[in-house]
Amino acid sequence: MNRHRFDLADLQAFTAIARLGSFRAAAQAIHLSQPALSRRVDKLEAALGVRLLERSTRRVALTAVGREFARKAQGWLDEIDATLLGVAELAQQRTGLVTLACVPSAARFFLPAVLQRFHAQMPRIRVHIHDGHANEVLAAVTSGVADFGLNFDGQQEGALAFRALLRDRFVLACRRDHPLAQRRTVRWSELAAERVLASGSVSGNRLLLERSLSAHGERLQPVAEARHVQTVLGLVEKGLGVAPVPQLALHASLDALVGVPLVRPSVHRTIGVIRRQGVQLGPAAQALHDFILEDHPKTRARG
Repeated sequence: MNRHRFDLADLQAFTAIARLGSFRAAAQAIHLSQPALSRRVDKLEAALGVRLLERSTRRVALTAVGREFARKAQGWLDEIDATLLGVAELAQQRTGLVTLACVPSAARFFLPAVLQRFHAQMPRIRVHIHDGHANEVLAAVTSGVADFGLNFDGQQEGALAFRALLRDRFVLACRRDHPLAQRRTVRWSELAAERVLASGSVSGNRLLLERSLSAHGERLQPVAEARHVQTVLGLVEKGLGVAPVPQLALHASLDALVGVPLVRPSVHRTIGVIRRQGVQLGPAAQALHDFILEDHPKTRARG
């Protein structure tokens, strides 16, 4: 066989002529000019090293080789169409397993409602939630253990992309019967007179707070620390002190607590989706990823 190459477009041009028996009709059917159509057939014949068509000023006819090749070529094109249709149908079925890494406060506050709506639309996709601190979420996404994650800004590395979802402010969690519970705001400097509880020093929230407060000449001096913010809130509920926490975390807590905005400075974190740069998600993971981006305004926290 000649070393010239041909492609699907050349096969489609030839089979259109074979089916319609006319260069003009075939050119119209596949939206090409007649010269372009002729060039494609010439290219195919050169690649095969045989003549497929007998041309004259009045008519075009298939050679014996052309008739046999037209039958095979049409079969190949039909098979390709069927394969592409099958792939499209498989993608539309949206089956599979998605692993989503997520910081606990986001998982507790808005993820359940999002997943409920997602499963109503795509019940055949299973979701595994890999919940952990910000650095654990970061590691899970970076390593590929998780398809993508929900984390807060400032934690990702250059290999990860961040897409913001919502802004979450820090508030002072305290019991409803605490003197500060009736205040509209509380200054960080006022916490020097309180028994402050906080997340541990390795927590992403704690690191963010330390950086923000240090920039404004403030310090956090807790009398007790716990690994998980929900543990901290449990201690607050028992009257052991007050705690600066993200508002999302307080939304998921017990009714016995209130959150008073902390000011001077106001400290926020931005929750968003993180994923690996340049890595394409599978159909199931992409479906959940896109759903979260589209659905999140319904679950936006106040404050």
